[in-house]
Amino acid sequence: MKHIRTAAVLGAGTMGAQIAAHLANAGVPSLLLDVTPELAVQGLARARALKPDPFHSRDTHTLIRTGGLDDLSGLRSCDWIVEAVVERLDVKQALLERVERESGDATIVSSNTSGIPLSRIADGRSPGFRRRWLGTHFFNPPRYLPLLEVIPTADTDAAVVRTITEFAGRRLGKGVVVAKDTPGFIANRIGIYGLMQVFKAMAAAGLTVDDVDALTGPAIGRPRSATFRTMDLAGVDILAAVARDLGQRLDPAEQPAFAIPPVVDELVRRGWTGAKAGRGFYQKQDSGEIQSLDFATMEYRPSSRPRFPAIDATKTIENPAERIRSLFTGKDKVGEFLRTTLAPTILYAAQIANQVAESPDDVDRAMKWGFGWEAGPFETLRAIGVETVAEALGQSDGETARRHLAAAAGTDGRGSALPDTLLASARTAQRVVRKNAGASLVDLGDGVLAVEFHSKMNAIGGDTIDMLRHGVKEAAANFAALVVGNDALHFSAGANLMLLLLEAQEGNWDEVDLMIRAFQSATIGLRYADVPVVVAPAGLTLGGGCEIALHADRVQAAAESYIGLVEVGVGLIPAGGGTKELLARAMDDLPSGAEPLPFIQRVFEAIGFGTVSTSGPDARRLGYLRPGDGITMNRDRLLEDAKAVALSRVPSYVPPQPRRIAVGGQSVLAALKLGVHLAWRAGRISDHDALIGRKLAWILAGGNAQAATTLSEQQVLDLEREAFLSLCGERKTQERIAHTLKTGKTLRN
Repeated sequence: MKHIRTAAVLGAGTMGAQIAAHLANAGVPSLLLDVTPELAVQGLARARALKPDPFHSRDTHTLIRTGGLDDLSGLRSCDWIVEAVVERLDVKQALLERVERESGDATIVSSNTSGIPLSRIADGRSPGFRRRWLGTHFFNPPRYLPLLEVIPTADTDAAVVRTITEFAGRRLGKGVVVAKDTPGFIANRIGIYGLMQVFKAMAAAGLTVDDVDALTGPAIGRPRSATFRTMDLAGVDILAAVARDLGQRLDPAEQPAFAIPPVVDELVRRGWTGAKAGRGFYQKQDSGEIQSLDFATMEYRPSSRPRFPAIDATKTIENPAERIRSLFTGKDKVGEFLRTTLAPTILYAAQIANQVAESPDDVDRAMKWGFGWEAGPFETLRAIGVETVAEALGQSDGETARRHLAAAAGTDGRGSALPDTLLASARTAQRVVRKNAGASLVDLGDGVLAVEFHSKMNAIGGDTIDMLRHGVKEAAANFAALVVGNDALHFSAGANLMLLLLEAQEGNWDEVDLMIRAFQSATIGLRYADVPVVVAPAGLTLGGGCEIALHADRVQAAAESYIGLVEVGVGLIPAGGGTKELLARAMDDLPSGAEPLPFIQRVFEAIGFGTVSTSGPDARRLGYLRPGDGITMNRDRLLEDAKAVALSRVPSYVPPQPRRIAVGGQSVLAALKLGVHLAWRAGRISDHDALIGRKLAWILAGGNAQAATTLSEQQVLDLEREAFLSLCGERKTQERIAHTLKTGKTLRN
């Protein structure tokens, strides 16, 4: 199989520059070319300014070289060339003619077209070129949306498809779906069709923009941006162009379903194209107020949060497909809306599944990875039931519809569109060793035990701590290694704040003290376990979740890991060993004879500002990951990689010995306290922030240590615990915790 070590992206527009950025995230040097070298430089600069950031870390962009399309000589050294120029057939064909002359005979060449037939783009090219030619349709933004539609033509060599599929899945972290060379491929075709159904139902039912976004967001397993916020983010003009292009390329019978609604044409005419223009279906006032568009008047009014009793009643149903079924069958406005929009979208997906994809499961995968659906159309169909969906359609050709739906739903017992993970497979095989409400011990096979969290947001409470301790004991007795991880979007949002607040408000200080000691004991137990412990964070890994990762023998982090010690936001300091561990790492890096203050200052700022990494590589920069820790680009492969790392550590693993930790002494304490005082005097921090800062400085300095010295780990843990307990007793800390629990936001009191 060909190895892809270098790449080129032709076209430095929004997508081209971000594709180059994601190649750089994967450590692949790339050449980014545009009409002129200056335009390529500008395209890269625009990408660097985008939010959310397409790059994993500050210096990732240095892997990208820029140049002009007038000089294609650099293509000969590239293993993969991605064409991402303007969506015009003549422009693409003219460029490919030059690419064929300038590229190597084994270079893979692909197009990021969103719908132009790949076979037509390659008209006039040699048989050898067409064998290494295919489509690779990335979704915007490429860093964050997993889907990559790979579109071979009838001439594409199967080995080329395998190379791109394997490379994209492992190195780029993509969820790869092989699509057929048809208009819109899979995800855009179904997604745009569903969007048009929403517009029609909205007009018929007299719903507002706010109503629709409440009905088409998390309630039905879709992203929080729902329908109209998503359109604003993607660009109203872009979606209009994609829909118009689809309508032109499809059979005449399908074209009416893709007709652009008048309101969309009017928004594009006015230049109200979404977030990039400052207004679209929503606009944000200078005051911060969000306003939504009234279609009848084309004026904005204050946005509201409509409440639908049916949605409120189903919030406790965790399975998205089951939640949709409950809402779909409801005899209310929500049920009527879903029957009017979801049913025809599911039927359309069923009708075209064989035209656009290799299997119905690939359709589900495409919609989940490309549009962020928690349940694909056919998973939803199986949950609701073929007869129920067919009844909702109420068509004269009901039997034909039923046949399509039944074929898509499948009769072979297919379940999820995504393959079972290690944990899911182990649970299916009944290899759960132990379980409580917060976590489980699961046998992953090959001598590896896992601790899996499964509380709400994987918050860490007594159950979780208990299972961590049991996991260390069980692994030492009957397994070769231990992995701590889960399949959830987020590894852990931190400690169970509600439990802590209740105990603090009741003044149960002995209970709080026991809670802290238990968590410290669990994290230290991970560090000194008799077997290698690998922690596999992904998504939010905050507070106590970060502290668990900090105490692992190795960390295998997902590339999209947002790791940090954020306790100061609720008026506390890290007390599960996080303060101790960051201090120890900083002092381990201290060169002989160097002044310790700058190194300790970095720890003080990371904790004091609650700094959270923007990615796995950024976590390495901040010290949350060490040089020996690994990063997995594909979240779905994270636990497999963590298990492999754990097994690789087994033959030579020797548990670490207890250590002493260098502290700063009184000179460091004085310097840190001075910084706190000056920040308070300048009005940058509140009185309570200053109190937290002084307590953090006390720990980092070693308490009452008179000079730079070393303390045992337990001594530093005791300092952490004492500071944490004292802050729990502060009224303003309790106010911060209560505010965060109520609003999800930080209170600076």
